[in-house]
Amino acid sequence: MHAPVDARSPEARPVRVLHFVTGGFSGGATQIAIALTQAGVESPEIEPLLVLRRKRRTDPRRIAELEQAGVPLRVVPGWSHAATIWSLVQVCREFKPDVLIAHGFSEHLWGRYAGLLAKVPHLVHVEHNTRERYTAWRLKQSRWLAQRTDRIVGCSEGVKDELLAQGMPPERTIAIPNGVRLAPFENADAHPLAQRIPGIVMVARLSKQKDHATLIRAVAHLRDRGHVVPVLFAGGGKKRHLAPLEQLVRLLGLQDQVRFLGVARNVPELLLTHRIAVLSTHWEGMPLALIEGMAAGCAVVGTAVPGVREVIDDGVDGRLVPENDDVALADVLQDLLTNDAEAARLGAGARRSAREKYGRELMHQRYEALCLELAR
Repeated sequence: MHAPVDARSPEARPVRVLHFVTGGFSGGATQIAIALTQAGVESPEIEPLLVLRRKRRTDPRRIAELEQAGVPLRVVPGWSHAATIWSLVQVCREFKPDVLIAHGFSEHLWGRYAGLLAKVPHLVHVEHNTRERYTAWRLKQSRWLAQRTDRIVGCSEGVKDELLAQGMPPERTIAIPNGVRLAPFENADAHPLAQRIPGIVMVARLSKQKDHATLIRAVAHLRDRGHVVPVLFAGGGKKRHLAPLEQLVRLLGLQDQVRFLGVARNVPELLLTHRIAVLSTHWEGMPLALIEGMAAGCAVVGTAVPGVREVIDDGVDGRLVPENDDVALADVLQDLLTNDAEAARLGAGARRSAREKYGRELMHQRYEALCLELAR
């Protein structure tokens, strides 16, 4: 699954970096850990290993795809925290990482416990959201582990601010913004907004964090104003989150306009062929789906919450609307659907911002520099 252990010092060999993250595949943390592992495979400076914590929804087909793509990969059990920690300790003792990067809540707890037990030289905690399910006990654990962690990384400045508010050590807490693959959107200029489907795409998993309902109500307002637009929701999730949204669609009579696609493997195509990308949400870390909409040259609209506010410069490369405000969202969407010049201006600004600030290569460089700094 990975190269044999090399006993040379970090100065004489690639730095071994282990990325530990949930195997649920639905969140941004897993996407980032996979991307960083893939980048490590291509780097002469890094020898990476991806370790996934098995979840009930871990798709074996996704595991097989990663292995076929050459991603060095291990899966540890997730049925109990003790089992996860013990199995990860064994992986660490075999792989002997110089740096263990534990991504996301609550994996950053169990990953760092395993790293300490296995005597991994350097530990890194990456937080991927501004709001997590911290109990008082788990926050106490996180603070204890922080004193034994080389760097605490927020995936945005907003997440970094939240980490500092939690009591993380300022001298070791930094921000490394997430990035997306820009290659799938290189031909965005071949899809002028005026020629795209005058519809809306929202890429987001079905969860309490995301606010699909506000967008659905906004679409009902648009219909009442004479603007009937197609809406595509792309993203998986549990039935308990999908059922009330489907009920709301039926109640508002939007069955002919709104479609729930589930997990979509053609997101770039959806974005490149539609005019507007929306992220209606309650909280974020660094919204990858929104950045992909920007890279596709869509006119993007996001909720003005931490994580989104630092991505969208309102009126320059997108529009921000207040949280839970379906009328304000409808107003902005109506303007973008009826004003071709404004939509095109914002789409061009969004594409420019994505290329300059949020390419995955820049994120790779920053994480690689961090690992080399710690190990050498």
